[in-house]
Amino acid sequence: MKIGIGIGELGGTPADVDGLIAQAKSAEDDGFASVWLANIFSFDAITMSALCARETSRIEVGTAVVPTFPRHPIAMAQQAMTAQAMARGRFTLGIGLSHQIVIETMLGLSFAKPYSHMKEYLEVLVPLLRTGSVMHQGGEYRVAASLKVPGGEHCQILVAALAPKMLALTGTVADGTITWMTGPKTIREHTVPRIAEAAAAAGRPAPRVVVGLPVAVTRDPDAARRAAAQQFVVYGTLPSYRAMFDREGVEGPAGIVIAGDEATVGAELAGLAAAGATDFLWAPCPVEGDADAIPRTRAFLTKLARG
Repeated sequence: MKIGIGIGELGGTPADVDGLIAQAKSAEDDGFASVWLANIFSFDAITMSALCARETSRIEVGTAVVPTFPRHPIAMAQQAMTAQAMARGRFTLGIGLSHQIVIETMLGLSFAKPYSHMKEYLEVLVPLLRTGSVMHQGGEYRVAASLKVPGGEHCQILVAALAPKMLALTGTVADGTITWMTGPKTIREHTVPRIAEAAAAAGRPAPRVVVGLPVAVTRDPDAARRAAAQQFVVYGTLPSYRAMFDREGVEGPAGIVIAGDEATVGAELAGLAAAGATDFLWAPCPVEGDADAIPRTRAFLTKLARG
């Protein structure tokens, strides 16, 4: 299982452009396999991925994730192919639906049929990224278009798939999934079996399963869980993540944070790898009263990343 890291805020303060590039360079120097940028209410993640890729030479740079609704799939494909060209083949496009409160309340768009939207979105996006052209007549998109971006070929597509139908769709047409707030039991019993079965049925290669979770190597695991409960409290209110907590049998983010000493964290990560996770995305989790938690965690994960 490859080890990656989410980059962005440092100590609760959003990083600027130079700060994000510095984080990407540092992750590459430490031996991490990948860096991932969220696309929420700050920088555009595809643009920043491209910039970070231009300032590095080896590390994979990906988005985790870019919402689909605000961007026409042709625009998404064009941006992704441009980033892939700038990254010289090291860019991975992670996309997702976002949430009803964002799409409807903030953006004023309809979130009435999320599965149908993603299915049709991929019917446009996937051919563009794989062949450079698409002909599609659907309910949401009617497209006849082509793109030619030198160096922009072979961009992987990961879908933030949580529910059964979305995992089946992802396994059928995309390169894999990227999860968040999904615990090890759910990864083992739900995520991996469903996406792997769909990929096999479609005659596709085994999919990537990128698992993102907060991790803290710390002398105070209970404090880490309290910190996660506070820092990530909003996820317990979002239906898609609430369903993952319920599957896992936990109340909220505190129940899925990986916390403890090196042996404990290492065993948890080994369990994820055994469950079928191909990549791990570390979300740094500050621990009140333990200032050494983040550097200690980074040192441990760096050791794992370097093998």
